[in-house]
Amino acid sequence: MTKLLFIQASPRGEQSKSIQVAQAYLDALKAAKPALEVDVLFLWEVELPAFDGDKTAAKVAVMLGQEQSAVQKTAWDQVVEIASRFMSADRYLFAVPMWNGGIPYRLKHYIDIIHQPGLLWGLKPETGYFGLLENKHATLVLTAGAYAGGRPSPAFGVDHQSTYLRSWLNQAGVTAIDDLRFQPTLLTADPQGALAQATQAAVELAEAHARVLAR
Repeated sequence: MTKLLFIQASPRGEQSKSIQVAQAYLDALKAAKPALEVDVLFLWEVELPAFDGDKTAAKVAVMLGQEQSAVQKTAWDQVVEIASRFMSADRYLFAVPMWNGGIPYRLKHYIDIIHQPGLLWGLKPETGYFGLLENKHATLVLTAGAYAGGRPSPAFGVDHQSTYLRSWLNQAGVTAIDDLRFQPTLLTADPQGALAQATQAAVELAEAHARVLAR
């Protein structure tokens, strides 16, 4: 059974345009693949522990192949528990608004917790980083108030949103990535019409993905 993790990075819930477009994608995918298992992660409601000194020390011990102290092991177990939810999914659906050219800090916090050696990535002195996730797929739903491809940059913003997410996922081993964009959400003559177009694009992408899953 295919498992999809739907990560909602906006605090606006149903009012969020990124979540609305992502939900349209998910509804269409579920309609075509009723057996799809869906896990929804609303980042503004879950407890995300600080990645503090104990967790950092535990990470370094993993990287150096050293034994962790009891305190470090407890801290690392907490990291592994959170990361395991992410690692167990086959597909990822991200609903991510652009904040100050990048991503909401809550999503960055989550990534900083789960992106760990021995879990999502490894490092070889000779060749560098390599991802540990295999056969995963990610769909990024990206919104921005003023930024859009083709608009003058930096006057209307800079895209550190998609570039960061793709770089992070690639380092973790996720290279099959699609994105859906509703940009800009504010500086558009017909906001509802633009949203409808983005939603239709989401449905069409989901239907295409469903055909791939059916093979």
